[in-house]
Amino acid sequence: MAHAHEHVSNTKRIWKVFILLSVVTIIEVAFGIYKPAILHDTLFLQMNLLNWMFIGLTIYKAYYIVWAFMHLEGEKSNLRWSIVAPLVFLIIYLVFILLVEGNYVFDVFKSSQIKWNF
Repeated sequence: MAHAHEHVSNTKRIWKVFILLSVVTIIEVAFGIYKPAILHDTLFLQMNLLNWMFIGLTIYKAYYIVWAFMHLEGEKSNLRWSIVAPLVFLIIYLVFILLVEGNYVFDVFKSSQIKWNF
């Protein structure tokens, strides 16, 4: 009697995901330690390019984790977009709020008599 479905080992795929996420994390850590001047001193939308790189790599890792471990690569395009599009919108919104409010707090403390206590 032949089995209709065989269990397929995903060991190779798991190692691929592990290696990819590890490489991206190692890149993030290396840039965090060395802080290249070209990235650290160049501003884009009132934030340095190094921080933008960290945000981009973190979003890439989050998307790849969802892609790999929620098995979205095998789903139809409409289902993938119904999951990914709201998350992309929410992440962009949260980054916007973080940048605007963080910049406001920085400006308030920079130009006032109140000292930094944290």
